[in-house]
Amino acid sequence: MKLTNKKILVTGADGFIGSHLVELLLEENCEVNALVFYNSFNSWGWLDAFSKEKLDKINVVAGDIRDPNNMREITKNIDIIFHLAALIAIPYSYFAPDSYVDTNIKGTLNILQAARINKCEKVIITSTSEVYGTAKYVPIDEFHPMQGQSPYSATKIGSDRIAESFYRSFNLPICIARPFNTFGPRQSARAIIPSLISQLCSGKEEIQMGSVHPTRDFVYVKDTANGFIEIAKSDESIGQEFNIATQTEISMGDLAQKLINLINANAKIVIDEERLRPVSSEVDRLLGSNKKIQEYTNWKPQFTLEESLKCTIEWFKNPNNLEKYKTNIYNK
Repeated sequence: MKLTNKKILVTGADGFIGSHLVELLLEENCEVNALVFYNSFNSWGWLDAFSKEKLDKINVVAGDIRDPNNMREITKNIDIIFHLAALIAIPYSYFAPDSYVDTNIKGTLNILQAARINKCEKVIITSTSEVYGTAKYVPIDEFHPMQGQSPYSATKIGSDRIAESFYRSFNLPICIARPFNTFGPRQSARAIIPSLISQLCSGKEEIQMGSVHPTRDFVYVKDTANGFIEIAKSDESIGQEFNIATQTEISMGDLAQKLINLINANAKIVIDEERLRPVSSEVDRLLGSNKKIQEYTNWKPQFTLEESLKCTIEWFKNPNNLEKYKTNIYNK
């Protein structure tokens, strides 16, 4: 499938991955409709950082995926939907699980219902590597069992399976993109890499973090966004689930030390009890297989961890970017 001139809807376009995806879709010469979360401040999230030239090429629409009528109206005449809007912070899901059900499960249902009514050509649903829980074997492929180790991951499992049911029950042309731990410019401080970099760039020499033993498969955001696009382009991707992973891993402790070496060699790691997850909820190891996505699409990672971290650090060193991060508090 060629994306040129296709009418695209990106939900969660105001967010981290969504804003990067919008930029790449513009390069594909798509007609991009960017759904941002409605708010009385008229904030468009990270889209507000775009140049006027870019914004003039985007149709920005404010709405809420929790409203089914809103979604039916917004998806009219749309060819392809990239559904990224979600609540994603794991610690906050311990305190507000109802919100995660309403947004991640019911919100996805609303998108699927709207896409079915409006006969969209393709719907790409955003999953997460957290649905797998702690690895039972590595590399984790798409057949790996799923385990809800947090309310967040449980709701993402639910949204994945709702999407699958619409494919099997109604022949809705869906596919599921499952990024592993994406990082890069614009990511919120609720994630480990921006939390560490923002603390280091603000001059702190005691860097607070949670568990240092878990491992993660980190994917640079441009590689993740490109993965979405390649999945959308593939004529064989309908009804399929795809990991977007580098098939490499690093522990949280080694990652922190790497960042310390790159920014401030005098800094020390301090374990913050508040940042530790409940033992049975912590995902100890995530290492994803990217065999399937490379078989079905033209995707492969373009950025190494080292160069990706350096690009991310440079973005944070810009005072206009760093000032957006509250490095004195724990962002859940």
